[in-house]
Amino acid sequence: MKSFTATALAALLAQQAAAHSTFQQLWVDGTDFGSQCARLPVSNSPITNYNSNDMRCNIIGTRPQVKCPVRAGGTVTVEMHAISKQNGDRSCANEAIGGAHHGPVSVYLTKVSDAVTADGSTGWFKIFDDGWRKNPSGRVGDDDFWGTKDLNSCCGKMNVKIPSDIPSGDYLLRAEAIALHAAGGAGGAQPYMTCYQITVSGGGSASPPTVSIPGHFKASDPGVQVNIHGAMTSYAIPGPPVYAGGSTKVAGSACSGCEATCAVGSSPTTSLTPPVSTSTTTPGTPGGGGPVGCTVQKYGQCGGQGYTGCTTCAAGSTCNTTNQWYHQCV
Repeated sequence: MKSFTATALAALLAQQAAAHSTFQQLWVDGTDFGSQCARLPVSNSPITNYNSNDMRCNIIGTRPQVKCPVRAGGTVTVEMHAISKQNGDRSCANEAIGGAHHGPVSVYLTKVSDAVTADGSTGWFKIFDDGWRKNPSGRVGDDDFWGTKDLNSCCGKMNVKIPSDIPSGDYLLRAEAIALHAAGGAGGAQPYMTCYQITVSGGGSASPPTVSIPGHFKASDPGVQVNIHGAMTSYAIPGPPVYAGGSTKVAGSACSGCEATCAVGSSPTTSLTPPVSTSTTTPGTPGGGGPVGCTVQKYGQCGGQGYTGCTTCAAGSTCNTTNQWYHQCV
């Protein structure tokens, strides 16, 4: 009996570990940038110390040296998948986050001077929530509608509006899912998060109120310590409210936009290096835009609505217009 119990427990723990997931990819207005601007975690395990600085962007490996270009008022689509040995799995055959890891999904931004080097110690504001909704046909919280269930329904994808009034510049975009299957006791909730390095163009002058991470929620908060295996009549999403310029999704609603239509290989720039601004100064070379004497390396951004950087491509490449937002040296 002891042997059977130990075996069963080991199998259960293995199943729960296999259900762990990470946010890995990013789409920008339907353009697939893959994982190139994502600070990929070193494992698919949750962060269980809510007071740790790892709550900001997880325990990351090497930071990417690029930033995904995003327009204020546009839509990014974060993408989550389960991983076993390595990042990169984008299969829809498996749940994005399995193992009955039900819970809310939230997205935050923090304004930084350089998204590549930023450590996330600056103030964060929430721009998106997909939390909980009662299922009239259900008995307990497990049966209800949750943000993570929406991720599973939409092949790991969730659309997030970038507020149109935030200032232009560099940001870290932080996607967070909180699994509540073991949250009946203090410290049982399992947060999973990934940060993406982005540069916003065409913004405004808003100054959203911010919170610190860690510190955006506590272990004792009602949305963090909660028993979802009993009947639920309400649920409070952890963290601050969504900033006025942000958006929410009704848990259990249908996939829309990129959630429904974006598929690997469907983007016209999927096979290319994403149009990231990588300007370099070349003395004596007149620039077509941006600082005098600058050029843009091959595959860098060279124009587009709201873009204010260099527009002269380095020798051997020309500025190709993909759409009104993205111009790329190819």
